[in-house]
Amino acid sequence: MEQNRKYLVIGAGFSGAVVARGLAERQGARVLVIDSRPHIGGNCHTERDSETGVMVHRYGPHIFNTDDLRVWNYVNKFGTFRPFVNRVKAVTGRGVFSLPINLMTINQFFGKTFTPNEARSYLATLGDTSITEPQNFEEQALKMLGQDLYENFFKGYTVKQWGCDPKELPASILTRLPVRFNYDDNYYNKFYQGIPEEGYSKVVENILNFPGIEVRLSTDFESVKQTLNLFDHIIYTGPIDRFFEYEYGRLAYRTVYFERIKTDMNDYQGNAVINYTNIEVPWTRIHEHKHFTPWESHERTVVFKEFSKETGLDDIPYYPKRLARDKSMLSRYLERASASEGVSFLGRLATYRYMDMEKVIGEALSYVDAVLEAAQNGKKVPVLLVSPL
Repeated sequence: MEQNRKYLVIGAGFSGAVVARGLAERQGARVLVIDSRPHIGGNCHTERDSETGVMVHRYGPHIFNTDDLRVWNYVNKFGTFRPFVNRVKAVTGRGVFSLPINLMTINQFFGKTFTPNEARSYLATLGDTSITEPQNFEEQALKMLGQDLYENFFKGYTVKQWGCDPKELPASILTRLPVRFNYDDNYYNKFYQGIPEEGYSKVVENILNFPGIEVRLSTDFESVKQTLNLFDHIIYTGPIDRFFEYEYGRLAYRTVYFERIKTDMNDYQGNAVINYTNIEVPWTRIHEHKHFTPWESHERTVVFKEFSKETGLDDIPYYPKRLARDKSMLSRYLERASASEGVSFLGRLATYRYMDMEKVIGEALSYVDAVLEAAQNGKKVPVLLVSPL
C-alpha cells in the first residue's frame, strides 16, 4: 500500500471529515482539509448560544437516525449520542396533529375511534382510485391520502418548501413519508436515533483530530488552485456545478433561512419542531432548540422560524430540486466528472442528492474502503462511488 500520499479534501462537513480521518488513519496519508466557512461541521454545525447557553443547530435541526450499525458505531467513537425521539407536530387549519400521519392523527382529524384495520380500510375509501400510476407529488398524495389530508397536511407546506406547484415535483418525495396505522409518533423509523451530547461540531472536531490532518477554515477552493499539483488526489464535497465553474448552468436548489424569535420565556412551544402547513403562514416550521437536549436545563429558550426560498448566488444550497432540467444538466456535469483526473466527487452537494447524515457517513466510509482497495490492486482512485442519476 502506498504511504505518505497527500490529499486535499474540500469541505469540512461529515463527508470531508470522515474521508480525511480514514485516509490518515488507515493509509498513513497527509490530508489538508479546507472549508470556506469559519467553522467545521457544514450544515450540521452546532454552537452554544451566547445569551442562554442552549446548544443551537445553526443550520436547522439534525437528528441522527440510522439502521447501519457500522455508521452508528463509527459516530459513537467520537461523541456520546444521547437518545432522542423527534416527535413533530403540525399546525393545520383544523388543529394541531402529530406527524407522520398515524392512527392518532387519523382519529383526531376525522373524529373517529378507529382500530388499525378500520383506519386502513377508511383511508382506502378516501384515495383517488382513478389514479393508477401517480405521475407527480400531488397525484401520489391524492391516491394515498385523499383530498382532505393532502390539502391540510401537505399541499401548502410543499408549495412553501419547494416554491412550485406540487404537480411539478416527483411522486417519490411523498413515498418517503410514511402513514402509520398505529400510535407511533416517532418521526423516524430507524433503530438507532440520537443527538450528540456535546453537539455535532464536537463530533466532527474529534474525527479530524488525528496526526497528518490539517484543517484550514475560511479558505475557498479558489485560493488553493495554484497548489493543486502538490497533492496526489483531491476529494471534492462542494457543489458539482461550482467545481466546473457553472459551464452548463446552475443546478437548482431550495435554501432555508431563519429568524430568531425574541423571547424571555422558559418554554415557547413545548416541542422541538412544529410544522406550519397553511400557505398563508410564511414560515415552514418553528424549532425550539432547548428541546433537542432534554438532558440539559436552561432558564431561557432559543426559538427560530424557518423559511424556504430559491437559492441565490450567495445562499447555502440545501435541497436539490432535481427537476427534469436539473437532471439533464447533472448528466453533463457527471460526464465531465467521470473524465476528470485526480479528483473524486463525494457527498450530497458533489453528487446533487438529498442525503441524510447517516448516508453521507456511510458513503464516506465506503469511499475510503474503495481507495484502499484500489491502492492494493494498483488501480485508480474512484471518481464517483455511486451514480447520482
